[in-house]
Amino acid sequence: MTSFFISDIHLSESNNKLSSAFINFLKDSKESCSQLFILGDLFEVWIGDDYETSFINNIKSELLKFTTNGPDTFLMHGNRDFLISEKFLTDTGIKLLPDPFEITMHNKKVLLSHGDFLCTDDVDYINFRNQVRDKAWQDNFLSKSIEERSEIASKLRSDSNDATQDKSLDITDVNESSVKKIIDDYSPDIFIHGHTHRPNIHEYASSKRIVLGDWGDFGWYLRLDDESYNLEKFSIA
Repeated sequence: MTSFFISDIHLSESNNKLSSAFINFLKDSKESCSQLFILGDLFEVWIGDDYETSFINNIKSELLKFTTNGPDTFLMHGNRDFLISEKFLTDTGIKLLPDPFEITMHNKKVLLSHGDFLCTDDVDYINFRNQVRDKAWQDNFLSKSIEERSEIASKLRSDSNDATQDKSLDITDVNESSVKKIIDDYSPDIFIHGHTHRPNIHEYASSKRIVLGDWGDFGWYLRLDDESYNLEKFSIA
């Protein structure tokens, strides 16, 4: 049994190359893994399950092909697609996981997260995260028209990109004290997360923290089985 982990694919209608790479990854992985975990930000933006385009429907169709008589597939919300809900899950055969989520697999205790809540040095981002994860905010947002939601989402992305450019790399990375606390709280053998776009394997006294990479010029995935783990990348031509 082999498990694959990916995050931060950031699929969008404007990047056909990335969409093709993701679809090819699904086709190549269907026979080589038994479980797929998508740890947030599958999409660059998600304004509600009721927003459907040919691009979105194509991705959903490919995911359903993958999950039908294929690997068990799990999704965790990211900071871009936290509004993914029941319709998307039903249409794709994917199961939603809470964040964080602990599971025992391959004789190891594994902790999974998107990872953004660990960026506690970025106070503005944490405040924003708390705001948009609030049910009242989400209900109000989803009550608006698709056009209004698209405009709001575009403005939020623009503001986020501008703010990130003005911040140091340390501020936008995870806070080490927050990482150590969650490792102390859960005592995992392996802690897997994404969000920071800084793929690496970090060693702690009794745990390993594996940071997944974002998809751009390369695609990234973690391969985990009973014998080993490998953080792998491939070129996106």
